[in-house]
Amino acid sequence: MLNISKLKYALFDWDNTLAESRSSLVSAINLVLEFYHLPMWDEVKKKRDCNLSFKDNFPRIFGDVADEAYELYRQHYLRLMPQQIKTFPYACELLEMLSSLGVQLYIVSNKERILLEKEKELLFPQIYFRKIVCGHEAPADKPSPEQIYFALAEELIPEQITPDEVWMIGDSPMDSQSALKAHATAIRIGRSIWGDEGEKDNHIIYFNDFKEFYQNLGKNS
Repeated sequence: MLNISKLKYALFDWDNTLAESRSSLVSAINLVLEFYHLPMWDEVKKKRDCNLSFKDNFPRIFGDVADEAYELYRQHYLRLMPQQIKTFPYACELLEMLSSLGVQLYIVSNKERILLEKEKELLFPQIYFRKIVCGHEAPADKPSPEQIYFALAEELIPEQITPDEVWMIGDSPMDSQSALKAHATAIRIGRSIWGDEGEKDNHIIYFNDFKEFYQNLGKNS
């Protein structure tokens, strides 16, 4: 059971947590794969390293033309995303409730900033996030705890992080591993964008969706 009374800092993953961005990602990457005469994403994604971000997997997929392929992907993504991006039911309500309780909100994502910032403007223009940390901005990306340390650096040193005061909310094992390594509470929402949930871990708190999470917090606020 979560106890919200001591919570001070809530850190959220972005893709497939606050933002339903998989539709845009798959549409854009399939256009790039087709351009390079490669199989479609459902087949190619088997090559990915689950400990690397989507962008950092491009060399594994595209080899020597990885930078060129990513630039093409970025162009397609920015064109398609405004029509496809959306958030999940009760995500806004949950963020607003936490903010009303004085909890500081953060985004901690391995995603490239130029993409995340444009999505945030569309999805949460009214929500104040104290800090947004994107890929390659901290000393290491998730599943390392370094992004969490970097996000909270103005508030806490790593040794001061406690599960009661700091929650990390995400959809994937990378998010949960990062939280547990930082000694924060690890909360998992829904199913991973990559389908790599693995076996349930007793150290992680699971919710099916934001509605369930929101209702649980409402009972304990």
